[in-house]
Amino acid sequence: MFDIGFTELMVIGVVALIVIGPERLPKVARTAGHLYGRLQRYVSSVKSDISHEIQLDEIRRAGQSFKESVESAASGVERQANVVDDYLRNEVGNVGKVMAAMAVTEGDRPVTEPALKRVETEQTPQQSLPLDEPDQNPSQAAEVAPPTRKSE
Repeated sequence: MFDIGFTELMVIGVVALIVIGPERLPKVARTAGHLYGRLQRYVSSVKSDISHEIQLDEIRRAGQSFKESVESAASGVERQANVVDDYLRNEVGNVGKVMAAMAVTEGDRPVTEPALKRVETEQTPQQSLPLDEPDQNPSQAAEVAPPTRKSE
């Protein structure tokens, strides 16, 4: 903290002995020691508080960067899920068109372009899949049996 050598301490001690006197010198030295100890404790507590605040700031930054990375990953997964959902809805629509065309031709003849065009003009609204919500009826999910293995 301060660069005070032994000779400086001796000069201060001699001056204090002359100015204060031998009767009050021990009491003044004791009080000066207590004040010096308090000063050291105060400085060390300020240092530890500053260190603690720096660590908290680093933790906040790390938490914020982690939150941003999780949010970006979640948005990426959501975009991919939307792409898959759109693709599946498209395929369901195509299968529906083919099935409707087959129903029009009554399975007698192969599906032709005119039959597909006639079905497209009569198209019914497509049912939306509730992919955004989790399964609200877990008992139905439990009723579905797992696939069985074929015996050879």
